[in-house]
Amino acid sequence: MRVDGKRVKNVDNMYTIVPYFMVDRCDACNAVTVRLPYKPIHEYVIEARKQGEQLSYLAVIIAGFIRTVCEHPFLNRFVVNKKIYARNELVISMVVLRSEEGAQTSMGKMKFEYTDTIFDVNRKINEYIAANRVENSNETDKVLSFLVKLPGLINFATGILKFADKHGLLPKAVLEMSPFHATAVFSNLASIRTNHIYHHIYNFGTVSGIFTIGNLEDIPKMHNGEIILERQMPLGIMCDERIGDGHSYAKAFATLSKYMKNPKLLELPPEKIIKDF
Repeated sequence: MRVDGKRVKNVDNMYTIVPYFMVDRCDACNAVTVRLPYKPIHEYVIEARKQGEQLSYLAVIIAGFIRTVCEHPFLNRFVVNKKIYARNELVISMVVLRSEEGAQTSMGKMKFEYTDTIFDVNRKINEYIAANRVENSNETDKVLSFLVKLPGLINFATGILKFADKHGLLPKAVLEMSPFHATAVFSNLASIRTNHIYHHIYNFGTVSGIFTIGNLEDIPKMHNGEIILERQMPLGIMCDERIGDGHSYAKAFATLSKYMKNPKLLELPPEKIIKDF
């Protein structure tokens, strides 16, 4: 039993057995770049700002991902101790760059509802960023600061945490604090003018996908017999293949692209929500 999820048993035999061969997430990492259309996202954000809604590109992408999870619930699964679980909440972790010069980054997480619209997502992201601009402003920062100040404790403490997590013994308070226990991690590297990367998935915790947004790219495409350059937003994605096959991921990424081509669809709650339980 785990407080953060329930066992998924209606999976193919292959996916019941796979975690016994690929025990760690580092064994099961698949990397892919999904290029999102820039023009419709840009035009939507600009129009929203004219209407007084200060939307961000990051909010549009995360809102699209949340809507994609509504239709492809496997994205909210995780594997621990060779067993597949469905997460009982929708949580996204994100790194925030401190505003103070020389200060370190902060990593925490945001809780979302499946029914959240783009406006709900944008508000929660803004609140999260504002709250995490100050050093030691979240529980993760406080715990890490405490651990590094006690010589000899880090190795012992992390060993206990890993054992407890593997056997479902971590208390809810720890899971609520840990950014390593989330649906996915998002990092907007374009905000620091950096290309997208394929970030490793942590063996500790339950994150099954890490998404990095990189610098805009001009990709050559054939249009009416001519080669044109189409500006796109690249997403570097590292995902755990033990929670879904290639066909499932392909369908999910196609759904995400659909919402990015028409972000206005995200203004209303989803018409349907599919869950594992």
